[in-house]
Amino acid sequence: MPSPDEQGSETIAPPLVVILGPTAVGKTSLSLDLAARFDGEIVGADSRQIYFGMDIGTAKPSAVEQSQVPHHLVDIQPPDKQMALATYQQLAFSVIDCIHLRGRVPFLVGGSALYLQAVIEGLQIPEVAPNPALRSELERFAQENGRAALHFRLQALDPEAAAQIHPNNLRRVIRALEIVQTTGRRKSELEAAAPPPYRILKIGLDLPRPLLHERIDRRVHEMVEAGLVEEMASLLAAGYSPDLPALSSLGYREIAAHLRGEISLQAAVERIQIETHRFVRHQYTWFRRISDIHWFDVSEAPQPAIRKLTEGFLHRNSKYGVGPTL
Repeated sequence: MPSPDEQGSETIAPPLVVILGPTAVGKTSLSLDLAARFDGEIVGADSRQIYFGMDIGTAKPSAVEQSQVPHHLVDIQPPDKQMALATYQQLAFSVIDCIHLRGRVPFLVGGSALYLQAVIEGLQIPEVAPNPALRSELERFAQENGRAALHFRLQALDPEAAAQIHPNNLRRVIRALEIVQTTGRRKSELEAAAPPPYRILKIGLDLPRPLLHERIDRRVHEMVEAGLVEEMASLLAAGYSPDLPALSSLGYREIAAHLRGEISLQAAVERIQIETHRFVRHQYTWFRRISDIHWFDVSEAPQPAIRKLTEGFLHRNSKYGVGPTL
């Protein structure tokens, strides 16, 4: 992490602009606008957009969009390679530092709240070595009894960690159980935070729930029209297992079931829509844990207000925010 810039006797930390919000709310378009206006680069905070080959189902910024503004931590590893939270955090800090060294503004953009918290709060992630035997045992338990049953087991051992992890996020449920069963201490007890030396502006995008659900439902149809089924078929043909955490995530697992002939495409689409509505509720639960977010209702066309807020934040340090004034 960087040392704060010094101007005279005053120490001014370098800026970090965070854009967060639920899926389908419009984070990509806003981040492209702000980064272009304020000489910025985008750092992804999405736990699935890190995988290459998973473009449509993750609503990844298109090649054209990525060519407009430099993007980082997007398309960096194959779906069969898992990324530990600590690894993501280290990569994000490194990228942010490099952006600062170039005199540009980093925009941390995404809806994966744990990734966001790891960076903006400087989470100290427990250093507990992986236990392959225990992981296999827990995976078998989930297969035989369901993911909800494994999550219930975590609730009994570490209620706070269970409240922060969605039951369908099998990898993180297993990791939390691995920590408590290996150390005898709860994951929540071992975690601390050391905020990074940045000035941070947190911009949250919101939308009334009915409108957001409409957007989600429309997006799912657009994904299918854009080739989501073909994308999943291509990943399977490349030898990736549908049981991988990446490919058993929302959207891909339902299409995999369709490709196996278990459900119709219409049923798969409806399941994705319903599960995404549920996922949004989970995202909002996470976002409530992040303090000092400036929330904006997308239905009220808040772009001018957001630009003004960002400009004022960046111009406190003349080294950054060299984009045009409003």
